[in-house]
Amino acid sequence: MADRIFNFNPGPAALPLQVLKEVQQEFINFKGSGMSISEISHRSALFEDVLNDAIVRFKRLLKLSDNFKILFLQGGASSQFFMVPMNLLPEGSSADYINTGSWAKKAIKEAEILKKTCNVIASSEDKNYSYIPKKFSVNPSAAYLHFTSNNTIEGTQWAQFPDGGGVPLVSDMSSDMLCRSFDASPFGLIYAGAQKNLGPAGVTVVIIREDMLERASKDVPTMLRYSTHADKNSLYNTPPCLAIYIVQLVLKWIEESIGGLDAMERRNREKADLLYGYLDSTDFYRPTAEKDSRSLMNVTFRLPDEDLEKKFVAEAGKVGLGGLKGHRSVGGCRASIYNALGLDGVQSLVDFMKTFAQKNG
Repeated sequence: MADRIFNFNPGPAALPLQVLKEVQQEFINFKGSGMSISEISHRSALFEDVLNDAIVRFKRLLKLSDNFKILFLQGGASSQFFMVPMNLLPEGSSADYINTGSWAKKAIKEAEILKKTCNVIASSEDKNYSYIPKKFSVNPSAAYLHFTSNNTIEGTQWAQFPDGGGVPLVSDMSSDMLCRSFDASPFGLIYAGAQKNLGPAGVTVVIIREDMLERASKDVPTMLRYSTHADKNSLYNTPPCLAIYIVQLVLKWIEESIGGLDAMERRNREKADLLYGYLDSTDFYRPTAEKDSRSLMNVTFRLPDEDLEKKFVAEAGKVGLGGLKGHRSVGGCRASIYNALGLDGVQSLVDFMKTFAQKNG
């Protein structure tokens, strides 16, 4: 659409235009009900169809076995920072964590607030989180190994997930969920705030293996217990119906319009190769992540000085390239090239970057 920009925001982030149009068409009168999706009962057959279809599509896309449950929760991924240790880390046990950036550090902090035994077995803080650690030793008796799959702020991503040696993996995949195919069998739990790659803000997807559900003691408050929501198919209380509906449409788009996760991964790698390829060809822009740790989703880079960075962001916005300012904690620039952004958006960004460098280099 002529009046829409190329949206590089890190979250809330771009949604597929096809999905937005479908929401627009159905919003006033959902499936002939005479009501909006935001008005119908979460107990109605209409909404349960939406919810169950989203679950089926998630399982199909990730090739999940029957021993995984899909939950739709509230509170954002940040609430999972404490829900994970509350549920999965019984008294007397310990968990291993890998610190690769701001969000991983916050997850560690929440476990420590709960006075849980949390061992940080590797960290990339020594180089401003510009890389993914390669060497670490997992405690074979750890309750789980927690890591952040993609670091939105620092622009790094695990190219291959860590080997837990049988210890269940737990991962925050908020910013790269469904960007590529992977084997989910080593994971005990995966969580993701929807607002980066799955849908709008307001719902968090939790994928949990059934054997992990009964770890929580009865002292965990009812609403914070994963088994509560698993037992009620995410309908223990009123869920964020509108957000779940949009997630369902995004999953449908990935399956039916893109062709699944293998096709999505090819699309994402093509976008990333185009942008990193240009960044590596010039001295005017400097990528901040080490090459073998670069994210497919969040491309972080610096210009020669901060004044030029401000000018770059401002001028990009004027030509319909939005959301390129880096996170306030690290500065610089960042292009979030999530699933919904097409190759044409990245090409437009590269073309602008070339012209800006010629004028200001």
